[in-house]
Amino acid sequence: MRRVALSGLLGTTVEFYDFLVYGTVAALVFGELFFPQADPAVGTIAAFGTFAAGYVARPLGGIVFGHFGDRLGRKSMMLLTMTLMGCGSFLIGLLPTYDAIGVWAPVLLVTLRVVQGLAIGGEWGGATLMVVEHAERTQGSRRGLWSSSTQLGAPLGSVLSAGVVTLVATLPDDQFRSWGWRIPFLLSFVLLGVGLFVRLRVAESPLFTEGRRETSAKPPILEVLRRPKPVLLACCVGIGAFTAQSLLTGFMISYATGNGYSRPQVLTAVTIASCVALVVLPAASALTDRVGRRPVVLAGAVLSAVLAFPVLWLVDTGSPGLLILALVLGHGIAQSTMYGPLGALFSEMFGTKVRYTGASLGYQAATLVGAGFSPLIATSLLASNGGGSTPVSLLLCGGALITAVTVWRMPETHTDTLDIPVPLAQQTPAPEGIRP
Repeated sequence: MRRVALSGLLGTTVEFYDFLVYGTVAALVFGELFFPQADPAVGTIAAFGTFAAGYVARPLGGIVFGHFGDRLGRKSMMLLTMTLMGCGSFLIGLLPTYDAIGVWAPVLLVTLRVVQGLAIGGEWGGATLMVVEHAERTQGSRRGLWSSSTQLGAPLGSVLSAGVVTLVATLPDDQFRSWGWRIPFLLSFVLLGVGLFVRLRVAESPLFTEGRRETSAKPPILEVLRRPKPVLLACCVGIGAFTAQSLLTGFMISYATGNGYSRPQVLTAVTIASCVALVVLPAASALTDRVGRRPVVLAGAVLSAVLAFPVLWLVDTGSPGLLILALVLGHGIAQSTMYGPLGALFSEMFGTKVRYTGASLGYQAATLVGAGFSPLIATSLLASNGGGSTPVSLLLCGGALITAVTVWRMPETHTDTLDIPVPLAQQTPAPEGIRP
């Protein structure tokens, strides 16, 4: 169980490191390197547009890898998604800029970003289900705690990405813009090797192995969409966490540096908040094993909504100390409380035969709606609003309220057993593998 959990942690850490490095560097230099003919505001919007392209591809990645993960197994898809993500990030680090190859530079950048989106769209589902389904056989009452190992990949990847970018950002501006920004992407190849080494030593999910003889002739996505309520609920539950994650990490770097903070100050604040998340996230996940998933996620959503305006007010003061406090409260505590339980919660909403597809689609749809376009919308609203932070606060608050209302109306799942669906001949009229 520890090896499986380590595999999930390393895999999602590598994936999120690669994915979040892009958002961090995009906020700092991609506007001028790949869209130099635009004014600074338009260049930033265009850079975040390429950031959103990765999120648009994530639901498609969840469907494609979910299909084969439900048919062929979780482990093979985990290896493939990690390889795609690592290679895509490495190639971004080698990519010529606009000055070298003209319009092909942003075209290739968007293409590689889509590859990243496809990879991470399939990664989370495979890594989470491997941990949750192994835990069902050995630690069934502690699914929430064990599933937090994969959820920890997001803040740990954020710590690594912010830390590496902080180091290279200390270079003189001309060196950072010339070659320094490439270093975080090139380092992903090293992380890829470590992650693949661990994953190759992990056994296939026991629930998948036991249930594969009952495979349906219909594609898993059709079974999921015949009764879409669980996917829609999962999407709405995740919106608050992903809106906060996106706005308080990648977007916040651009916003804060535009308001007078230095790059190292902002990246240090993001790193500290992510370190706090490494403690809060498993604690919140473990608590759900005792009191249920709903009350913990609801508490995080309400706290995020309450803090939406104060967090931005603290950032607007111009104080580095208050910037750290704002990100610790908003990202390290409130967002992590919402995000931590999602791995176990989403896994419990679907049966074994369609769990990879269903959980991945719900999760990635939430990232698309909550995180994919939030920086783009926030930057556009700021440009039209004279720079005031109110639109950003409204986005944060709105996402948290959607999560709060949805989870309030959901049934509790933490005591459910992840049973293999009954044989097809004994199925009720409801689509197989879909939990009521």
